[in-house]
Amino acid sequence: MIPLPELLRFIEEDAPDGDLTTDTLAPLGRCRARVFLREPGVAAGVEEAAALFSHFGVTVRCAVPDGMAVGADATLLSLEGDAAAVLLVERTALNLVARMSGIATMTRTLVETAHRVNPAVRVAATRKTAPGLRHLDKKAVVLGGGDPHRATLSDRILIKDNHLALVPLAEAIRRARARRAGTTIEVEVGTVADALAAAELGADMIMLDNMDPGAIRTVLATLRERGSRERVGIEVSGGITPENIARYAALGPDRISIGRLTHSVRSLDVSLEVSPAPE
Repeated sequence: MIPLPELLRFIEEDAPDGDLTTDTLAPLGRCRARVFLREPGVAAGVEEAAALFSHFGVTVRCAVPDGMAVGADATLLSLEGDAAAVLLVERTALNLVARMSGIATMTRTLVETAHRVNPAVRVAATRKTAPGLRHLDKKAVVLGGGDPHRATLSDRILIKDNHLALVPLAEAIRRARARRAGTTIEVEVGTVADALAAAELGADMIMLDNMDPGAIRTVLATLRERGSRERVGIEVSGGITPENIARYAALGPDRISIGRLTHSVRSLDVSLEVSPAPE
């Protein structure tokens, strides 16, 4: 569960001085409501939405757990309580569920597509997330069956192209080994030659960035010939789409990272219906 204070700041952002419309129309009494998806997908953000409604005194029943695939018109939450509290939380809760369900649904689709040809490959997110939403975005990826990868720059060493523009490949790996002994070292490369050099220099994981399938095949074949494939993890990234992910998965990488899981989210259509509660 994402910490409640982190969620409450979204309510404060949406209603810094209260809900002017609802406060003007008060009293509204008690109501019943349901949160539901208008389209099929993987439910996500249900736990966070429930926590927000509960915090403001609304009685909540979760109809489905996060991570469950549901059909159109599926009820996610049933609510009963003070109408003003329901309306205060409504938009924030729906926005979270819509975004997280969109991420989880896309992730599930890509994982299932990749696993049909390579059951062992991990489909991973990247750090291309909306500022302030990373924990939620990464959680949605996990709910969809994906790998969250790095959450922050503090998590692991990943030597990227801009590092290598300033420090040569061999020196970068040497410094990383000397200063962070025992830490997994991943290096991003864009050519077959650099990939093979990184493996020889002791990188634990190599990210093949924007490399075409032929070049990736060459890297993997050469590593096998040299007897180092089992020692070196291979990640492919760049230009991966729902249409071509199976082709990349079939090459045999250990991980496929896809920025579009979080940087190009199509939120699912989620709604809240409200009615007066019986006396």
